[in-house]
Amino acid sequence: MATLTESQNHNGWHPGETKVHSLLRVSTSSRHNPTSPGLPYSYGIRVASSPLLAVGTLDSSGRPWTSLWYGERGFARMVAQGVLGVQTRVAISSGDNEGEKGGDPVVEALGLVGSSVEGMVKPEGGKMMSALSIDLESRDRVKLAGKMVVGALGGGEGKVREVQIAMAVEGSLGNCPKYLNKKVVRGRVPNPAVVEREEGKGWFGEDALRAVEGADMFFLSSVGGVSMDTNHRGGPRGFVRVLRNDAGATELVYPEYSGNQLYQTLGNLEVDRRVGVVIPDFETGDVVYLTGETQLLVGEKAAEVMPHAKLAVKITVDEARVVKDGLGFKGEAGEASPYNPPVRRLVSEGSVAGQGRGNALGAARLVEKEVITPSVMRFTFELQVRWGQSLGSWRAGQYVTLDFSEELDHGWSHMRDDDPQSLNDDFIRTFTVSSQPPEAGPDGNLKNGTKLQITARRNGPATGLLWRQNVGGHLELPVLAFGGEESFSLLGDSPKKAVFVAGGVGITPLLAQAEQVLAADRPLSLLWSLREDDLGLAIDTFDKFPGLARLTQLFVTAGRIPQDKANLVDKFEGLGAQVVTGRISQDHLLSVRDVEKGTKYHLCTSPGLLNVIQGWIQDDEVVMESFNY
Repeated sequence: MATLTESQNHNGWHPGETKVHSLLRVSTSSRHNPTSPGLPYSYGIRVASSPLLAVGTLDSSGRPWTSLWYGERGFARMVAQGVLGVQTRVAISSGDNEGEKGGDPVVEALGLVGSSVEGMVKPEGGKMMSALSIDLESRDRVKLAGKMVVGALGGGEGKVREVQIAMAVEGSLGNCPKYLNKKVVRGRVPNPAVVEREEGKGWFGEDALRAVEGADMFFLSSVGGVSMDTNHRGGPRGFVRVLRNDAGATELVYPEYSGNQLYQTLGNLEVDRRVGVVIPDFETGDVVYLTGETQLLVGEKAAEVMPHAKLAVKITVDEARVVKDGLGFKGEAGEASPYNPPVRRLVSEGSVAGQGRGNALGAARLVEKEVITPSVMRFTFELQVRWGQSLGSWRAGQYVTLDFSEELDHGWSHMRDDDPQSLNDDFIRTFTVSSQPPEAGPDGNLKNGTKLQITARRNGPATGLLWRQNVGGHLELPVLAFGGEESFSLLGDSPKKAVFVAGGVGITPLLAQAEQVLAADRPLSLLWSLREDDLGLAIDTFDKFPGLARLTQLFVTAGRIPQDKANLVDKFEGLGAQVVTGRISQDHLLSVRDVEKGTKYHLCTSPGLLNVIQGWIQDDEVVMESFNY
């Protein structure tokens, strides 16, 4: 995770990141690094709302370690401009002697326990560290990079002690929730005991193997120059595979799934191959800590180890410890990420092919296409529930996850100049459902033949396929799940006014509930930013939902509206809409607030506009969805 203090190119990427971008043939380096300097207020609020904080730092040998800390919401919070304060209880030792090492390796590496003098620690120049706040109920996470400026150990005796640190945050970034499996996390008092500890060449015992094989997420820290990065990796249970486990070495392999293509962790590993990993067992409270060296496996090298993986990471373990009952929390499993692909097994496990479409709950057959604008189309699918599976109805504002891999994934190839990004693409896509939810059948399932609509802009291979496909071509896509937060529904009993801010096709969560919202006369304002070429989408929307226009401020993002579109402006204004030439401003956003009853902002825009708007809203409730996929 590059910070502003590092040696970077003009767009804010460090050399390791740009090298990985080039290696994977993505254009990310041509765009500005979205990492924010310091700790913006909006990120500080999100950090304070999270009950978990993954923390990374380096030991005296320069090896990264990662720990996972729990606290009541607010245990990590902004205590001054750009400074994060953390106060929590952690397992510092595994034995009766509180100075004995073997508990939390990050607390040890920060110099708060062990050979250091206990009490307040102020490292000269600060101690490099990184963190990741994470809320597994809402799938929200924020990455932080900076330095510990002061730390202290206190609050009791024995194996569990209170830790306080102040972190000067140099860079922060909100992350997408793509492969986060939901969990309800509850605090507890740990009673740590190290049951395995290996240094140098060795092998994992039963406890370590059980934790690895059962994991559906882990946290890792890496260093890339003068700053660190802590992040999460998730997937289906068993997505981390054991490649080797004998007296010679322990090697783990995990696939790098399609993501935001920033590759900040991989960029760090290109600079420094060392990594620190924590694998929590949410069911038992046990935890595996390890540090080791990585090897990035790309294309053919990945497929030789893990068939159908286009990008993977191999970790050779240098040191590991398993601490029974070492976590200050346990977690109850919730909804799995709808993005999770099937487990990809190793060649050494006898895998010669992918796991197919076994995760599909049903199929969606394309039956109708409607052109709305030159770049936006509405697609109607007919659903069939897979035998033996259950597929309940979607809720207003939710998305459907479709698997395009059988149509688009042609396996690995060394070069693919016509579509280089497909070399690292799982072809699993989500689209907000733009049609109203139907009633489910008596068994709670959708009825076979139920119609579902998505409204999408042509942008990439999946939508390109839909654009090209003839309705009579019998295109049928596996349906993996419906998902999305209930907080994006406008149909609840909240007295707050709903303000929906949409950019382009970001209007789609509203389309599935507009009829009901208008019928219920819910307090609503719509601020909708559209390109001049997409004004046809506004025509289509206002024709389908009479009454919505009078609640709308329509922002046409063009220097001026062409003469041939002036009649459209007249039509919109005749329906009651306010048409503004230009972009949404803070004044526009705040002018529609309901100060008395409160306001809830629903943001569904591009990532750039989303970041800007977050900074404008200080006191009101905000829910967000980015269509950056």
